[in-house]
Amino acid sequence: MAHEPPEAPSTGVPAPRLLPWSNSDGNPCYLIGDGTGPVSHIADNIESIQLGMADALLGHAADLADDPTTTAPQLRFLADRMAESLRDVTRIARSRGARLPAPAYDDDPEEEGVLR
Repeated sequence: MAHEPPEAPSTGVPAPRLLPWSNSDGNPCYLIGDGTGPVSHIADNIESIQLGMADALLGHAADLADDPTTTAPQLRFLADRMAESLRDVTRIARSRGARLPAPAYDDDPEEEGVLR
């Protein structure tokens, strides 16, 4: 179930940050701030752990793929963990992408999509 982040006010306030956890109802949590507070630091640490776990899973997947004795239950377990990790990494990407400034594209149709 995808939830869109709330609109950032046009008053110069930073866009809300999608946090790497959900509330007790499973809904996304957002933080409004400048990124320097304690909740931002906790979120940064959790994201770092999640990205590290994703990297470790990639290595484990390569090892299992190269091992001829790997069983179907092992592959299913790995696929489940990789799906969880992909959800985490996708959430991190959405969170970070939402906080980037909008790119300035050239209006020339001959150069569609060219950043200026």
